[in-house]
Amino acid sequence: MREITACQIKDTIKTLFININYEIGDDVLSSLESAVDREVSPVGKAILGQIIENDIIAKNERVPMCQDTGMAVVFAEVGQDVHITGGSFANAINEGVREAYSEGYLRKSIVSDPLFDRKNTGDNTPAVIYTDIVPGDKIKLTVTCKGFGSENMSRIKMMTPADGVDGVLDFIVKTVVEAGPNPCPPTIVGVCIGGTMDKAAQLAKLATIRPVGSRNSDPRYAELEAEALRRINESGVGPGGLGGRITCLAVNIESYPTHIAGMPVAVNICCHAARHGEAVI
Repeated sequence: MREITACQIKDTIKTLFININYEIGDDVLSSLESAVDREVSPVGKAILGQIIENDIIAKNERVPMCQDTGMAVVFAEVGQDVHITGGSFANAINEGVREAYSEGYLRKSIVSDPLFDRKNTGDNTPAVIYTDIVPGDKIKLTVTCKGFGSENMSRIKMMTPADGVDGVLDFIVKTVVEAGPNPCPPTIVGVCIGGTMDKAAQLAKLATIRPVGSRNSDPRYAELEAEALRRINESGVGPGGLGGRITCLAVNIESYPTHIAGMPVAVNICCHAARHGEAVI
């Protein structure tokens, strides 16, 4: 049994959330730079150039790349041979978020009650935490902060097996195209087909974290990713929703076993900032 302290978890979470708000991933930056060459719209090219410039300034000056620093989401893989000492796991994560959003000068955007009071918690907690128990004696923390310009455009549909490939593809493309400029395109789109309503939504969000340019290991789903991306980028929405070819940088599709009577499909849209990171303790 290996001991990991709550303080270690807290400090790791704090560092991750500060860094992902200041530094865009190399995969996303490379994709944006490549997109400039492929974009035919002069306005689209200009917008992509401004996005890249903004991201470089954020990294160099250690300031948030976007004013909406999002809701903290943590995917934790906890080794079954780990013993957490000095406090609870969830409290350690939330304390790390609290310190990150205070010390990193990140906007606090969370309200304690969603419908009635809507009072800001003042520290961007609580985080959304997904925990899986896995073999081993380590903890892997994968984090993202989700702004709601893109989150609000996400959709789930309880489809049936009869809808087939064409139905799934139409739903993915329609969701992204109808979102228009709202999720700050170019976007990264995460999709999960299968599971239950909640499992599909969880895995669709996790799919947005997959590196831009990667492909599903199943060639059938990889082909579906490519076709969805092609159709979305032929829609003409373009960077910033002002026209062009680069509406989306990637469509990442995951699947999960499901019931014989159903086929849930979740589409989670992520803005071009695509803030995410991971660490292993």
